[in-house]
Amino acid sequence: MTLGTNMIDQTLLRILVCPADRGPLLLLDGPDGPLLYNPRLRRAYRIEDSIPVLLVDEAVEVGDDEHARLMAQAGPATPQ
Repeated sequence: MTLGTNMIDQTLLRILVCPADRGPLLLLDGPDGPLLYNPRLRRAYRIEDSIPVLLVDEAVEVGDDEHARLMAQAGPATPQ
């Protein structure tokens, strides 16, 4: 994760939550750029011009293969 970690301050990342389940989000690099990911619901939220788009209707559902790729990127200490 190079681009994504520079886009959102770690303090802000600790404050941001998924609008659907109010749980923490992971900052990861997706196929179209950095995104915020909820591994519990398997929903990805895009980041547009360094601004997270945290709208449930705008979230993208993530399939099994992409979920596995994102979780491998997140590392072993991340809850699934």
